[in-house]
Amino acid sequence: MKKVLMFALSAAFAAALFGSSEGIEKKGFLTTKWCAENDMFKDCRLESAVCGYGGCFKNWEFGDPIKEELVLYVHDDGKYYRVTLDKISRSELDEAINRNEVTIIGSYDEKDNTIHATEFKAPPPPKKSFFKGCL
Repeated sequence: MKKVLMFALSAAFAAALFGSSEGIEKKGFLTTKWCAENDMFKDCRLESAVCGYGGCFKNWEFGDPIKEELVLYVHDDGKYYRVTLDKISRSELDEAINRNEVTIIGSYDEKDNTIHATEFKAPPPPKKSFFKGCL
C-alpha cells in the first residue's frame, strides 16, 4: 500500500511539473520581424507592422492583405521569438508595439520558435517632460 501511495504522489508531482512547463513568460522588445532582423529597434518603421518591411508603403495598396509578423526580441537570450496572437486582439497590443520591457505570456512551440500569446503586460508610458532648452 505504501508503494502505491508513493507512486501516486510521484505521478501527481510529475503531472504538475510537466503541466506548468507549457506556459512561458518572456520579457523583451516587441517589434516586427523585419525590424529585428535589420537591428532597427528604436527607429523601427511602423509600416513594417502592416505590409512586412520598411518602405513597403510605396507598393502596398489599400485593401491588400496585412503581412504582420510580430516578434519578441529577448535581450537575455540574444534572439527573437515569433508571436502569434491567440487570445489578444491586435488593437489591444498597440500600446506595446515597438516598446521595451514587454512581457508576453502564453505557450511556446519549440518547432516553430513561436510564442502563442494569451496575455501581455506592457510597461507604463513614459512620463511627460518639459523641454527647457532653446531652439
